[in-house]
Amino acid sequence: MAASPPPNEPPAPAPPPRNFLGIRAVNVFVRDLDRSLHFYIEQLGFQVAFDTRRQNGDRWVAVAPPDGTAVLGLIVGRTDDHEQQPTGRPTGITFVTEDVVAKWEEWRKRGVQFLVTPRLRRIRYASGRSEGSAPAETPSGDRPPVWGGTFARFRDPDGNIFALVSFDELNRQVEAQRRLVAEKFEAERRAAQEVEIAKQVQARLFPQNLPAIATLDYAGVCIQARQVGGDYYDFLDLGRSRFGLVIADISGKGIAAALLMANLQANLRSQCAIALDEPERLLRSVNRLFHENTAQSAYATMFFAEYDDAERRLRYANCGHLPALVLRAGGAVERLESTCTVLGLFSEWDCAMADREFAPGDLFVLYTDGVTESFNAAGEEFGEERLLALLEHHRTAPPCELVASVVDQVRRFNPQEQHDDITLIVARCRE
Repeated sequence: MAASPPPNEPPAPAPPPRNFLGIRAVNVFVRDLDRSLHFYIEQLGFQVAFDTRRQNGDRWVAVAPPDGTAVLGLIVGRTDDHEQQPTGRPTGITFVTEDVVAKWEEWRKRGVQFLVTPRLRRIRYASGRSEGSAPAETPSGDRPPVWGGTFARFRDPDGNIFALVSFDELNRQVEAQRRLVAEKFEAERRAAQEVEIAKQVQARLFPQNLPAIATLDYAGVCIQARQVGGDYYDFLDLGRSRFGLVIADISGKGIAAALLMANLQANLRSQCAIALDEPERLLRSVNRLFHENTAQSAYATMFFAEYDDAERRLRYANCGHLPALVLRAGGAVERLESTCTVLGLFSEWDCAMADREFAPGDLFVLYTDGVTESFNAAGEEFGEERLLALLEHHRTAPPCELVASVVDQVRRFNPQEQHDDITLIVARCRE
């Protein structure tokens, strides 16, 4: 017996980055970089964004506040003329915080020199003019402001003057945005964790142990379009030299389809003991349970085959699934079409069984529409003809290699994003 584990699916390509636009740095002129670094890091609590050397040997330093993306580039002025020095002047740079008074107290204790205590300032809608300022604790005016906020001014060791402000409306927006970002991050983290758990659980639903069959080599694979999916394949030891091959395609995609797939797999495996003598009864029971345990619109196509290892005979039921392919050693091709309708839609459901005799060298192939309905950039389907041609070309290869070849060719045919699960079983009757 030859079998292959499902190949590792390559990670999905990252989406192309958006055309990012940002500000690299706002320059602040200083006289002594080390002294300024001490001020920004030890007194303001900033972090070093970068500290490097330019090609001309000049030191290039930048700092950033701990809770933002703005960067201040610290530039040493080059003139010796005090009047021409670009330091010791208002910078026009404003730092925004949620609580100016709290930040003022924090920085003042660290030795930051403030020019004024925090004060409240309002601007009116009608005039657009400032209505004056007052201590932060005594807001004034009764007309609605465009903004109202507390502000203070401070200077660095070089006399550069900065503003520290806190706007009422901005506070609310910042807090609301912060909560939204935190909630979104937590929801995405939990969702990713749950999907990863679901992926691991579903991986265990696929065949873990391959029954030994004397007259049959076989292999199977399921490559999901998403982290979890609705395709299902299985190999079942039915006892007394009987072997079951199953492939199914659940309606829908993603988590919902994966749950239905798990339901179908549990129903089938829990009752496969009755398949040996009464496969029709097994399938009727599986349909009934699937119908009772799922929504009215849920259904699955399935191909169930029982292989007799001693007689090389296959009994099967095609429940609305794509036709299985039998490639005879002599070159003929047979399609095992539907023998009954899909599972799950009807409570009253019956199936018919058919059978085929196998001879050494015959090839038996089960697949889902993720193989034949894969589209290329021109809108063409991979199709059954390409699949048959590929199987004929590699028909002497071991089933595990045939499975890998089909998957490789489907991916080459459609190198873009995979939209449907690719599931395939290949079995060959031994010489």
